Amino acid sequence: MPPAQPIIILKRRKAHAHRPHGGAWKVAYADFVTAMMAFFLVLWLMSSSNDVKEAIAGYFSNPKGSTKTIGTGMVGSGHGITVKKEEMPSLKKKLEMAVRQHPKVSKLKEHVHMTLTPEGLRVDLLETDKGMFFENGRADPTESGRDVLIALAHEIGKLNNSIMIEGHTDSKPYDGPIYSNWELSADRANSARRIMQLNGVHSDQISEIRGFSDQQLRLPAHPEDPSNRRVSIIIAYPQVSETDEPTDSKTKTTPATEKTLQK
Repeated sequence: MPPAQPIIILKRRKAHAHRPHGGAWKVAYADFVTAMMAFFLVLWLMSSSNDVKEAIAGYFSNPKGSTKTIGTGMVGSGHGITVKKEEMPSLKKKLEMAVRQHPKVSKLKEHVHMTLTPEGLRVDLLETDKGMFFENGRADPTESGRDVLIALAHEIGKLNNSIMIEGHTDSKPYDGPIYSNWELSADRANSARRIMQLNGVHSDQISEIRGFSDQQLRLPAHPEDPSNRRVSIIIAYPQVSETDEPTDSKTKTTPATEKTLQK
């Protein structure tokens, strides 16, 4: 008999469906994209203007807008603190010091006048015959004008006090049949508002934008003096509500009332 042939058993394995990969690569890819975004953001910041850099630096140095009040030890919340009427002289000194110590603004300190008025602390940016803060006959600020407005915005933005911005011109008529000193004064006030809002001042701080043309001359005896052309920022005193009034003033009686009570 022939030798028995070996039995060969063939095992066939069924092909399984391709299993999907895990999600680890997605996490790594997301980290890579995030890192690239951060890298390009840094490149953009390095190539940005000084105004943008200062605005971003101001946000990261004081993101909540909270700060200590001037010399009182009070701590504010929200946008900052509310400077009361009796504290305005201290705020005036602080702003004057900020102007003197600012590397770009200190040379302009003679043209930044601060006075206490019945409305509040008034900061006047006084023009020269060459156009110190705004181009002559235009609403576009000069580089010096932007520097001063940005420096003031960084400080005023720390406050809760509302502000008003005014534009004033001299008595020289504006060359043009339609555009006049009225439009110019209002446009300069609005231009100042835009710069300040981009650099720390909150939109709800601004209560009024005023354009006075030549109706409120700083030097009435010299109506064409360049210092009559100015933008003014008024930091208003906080409004006193009835609940803030002293109790004595509420219960104080007039002589006629006293006689009635005695009866």
